[in-house]
Amino acid sequence: MTNDGTTTTRRGRELADIGPLAQLRAGRLGVRLPMLLVGLFLYGTSMAMVIRGTLGQIPWDVLHVGVSKHVPLTFGMIVIGVSLLVLLSWIPLRQKPGIGTIGNALLIGPSADIVLSLIEPPEALGWRIALLVGGVVLNGIATGMYIGSQFGPGPRDGLMTGLAKATGGSLRVVRTGIEVTVVVVGWFLGGVVGVGTVLYAVAIGPLAQLFLPLFTVDLRVPRPDGGRTET
Repeated sequence: MTNDGTTTTRRGRELADIGPLAQLRAGRLGVRLPMLLVGLFLYGTSMAMVIRGTLGQIPWDVLHVGVSKHVPLTFGMIVIGVSLLVLLSWIPLRQKPGIGTIGNALLIGPSADIVLSLIEPPEALGWRIALLVGGVVLNGIATGMYIGSQFGPGPRDGLMTGLAKATGGSLRVVRTGIEVTVVVVGWFLGGVVGVGTVLYAVAIGPLAQLFLPLFTVDLRVPRPDGGRTET
């Protein structure tokens, strides 16, 4: 984190901490908007792939699937509902939602529903493993794309960073605490915990660290003196 509120990725590119209007004024929309939309669609696709692999679900999806066993809603609709509830927690944390935050809340769930309708759970273990591993890797790529488009974090990522700021804890500890909580609640509701849950928890950090610098778009953010600086 730099003095002006930006976050530097491993390869030197920075993620700007700016509001929705500044995100639009920062330019390069012809690259950033398609990257955001594709990233969000691929994120939903990756969730569906892991679910169809039937070897354990992504931590937050343990909760989503658990809830789906008790309410007459599709998986995607539940993802939207949980996302909006998480966004409410941003208010006391004073987090700033961006265009990507709203897009994440509203688009990932329907994307997952579309792909779930197209893929049936395979019987062969090899195909199930392929769906799991492919889904986890694709999730890392999608994370790099939608965050790298610089339109703001998703609801769950913002909850993590907001709690870390409020409590003074490290991002790693806060994220672990959040995901352990949602996994336990989801498991009690009927979600599936398995090798896929563990694989995702171990792999997503390194994958995001690998792909985020590759997709981060440099912005021209206005300086306080009225000039523009490259980030």
